Amino acid sequence: MIYRDAATPRRASVAVAMVLALAACAPADHRGQAGDGPSAPPQLTATPSPTPSAYVSPPFWCPESGARIRSRGSDAAMGLRALGLELVNCGDRPYRIKGYPALRVLDEDRKAIILRVLPGAKEITPGFDQPPREITLAPGDRAVATVLWRNLVTDATVPATNGEYLRVAPAAGQPAEDVDPDGPVDVGNTGRIGVSAWKKAEPSTPVPSSVSPPDSRL
Repeated sequence: MIYRDAATPRRASVAVAMVLALAACAPADHRGQAGDGPSAPPQLTATPSPTPSAYVSPPFWCPESGARIRSRGSDAAMGLRALGLELVNCGDRPYRIKGYPALRVLDEDRKAIILRVLPGAKEITPGFDQPPREITLAPGDRAVATVLWRNLVTDATVPATNGEYLRVAPAAGQPAEDVDPDGPVDVGNTGRIGVSAWKKAEPSTPVPSSVSPPDSRL
């Protein structure tokens, strides 16, 4: 004969009820779901890296006249000094010029030094006395001239002159700008400096088409 405990069903019902009650009190798992409550984990949002802005180079400076003068470097041999000048048409229209650059030599305090500026250089050296001609420079074209002097001391009683700066205008009466003389303007005690007339520069030599540009990956 099998005896059944009448309390067994009730104990089972109570156990089931307790399990359901505990499940109802357990916190919900919100992983992988969006939630705004305090129990929701913080959402990690990928912030894209800012795109660097393209570098904008400063504009090329060009005087109102449309002509910019710069040094081409100097050469010195046996007391003779030669400084190359270059005038660039940096404007957007043709530029006409004729004659000689207008020069002023300045000392270390940027005060003008009194010198005799010779148009041409026959009193200093031969070969720079071509007569001036009117030339027309298209935008981007260049004209060149040469400043010449000798570092000579012919009289020990006269102090030697050393200029530190050079101020050049395309022609007399036009705005001037400072040009790097690439060293001292050491005219000794000659008291003079020469300059050749402007002439149109030869066009730059183009790169042969057979030459490949360098590999930027290297």
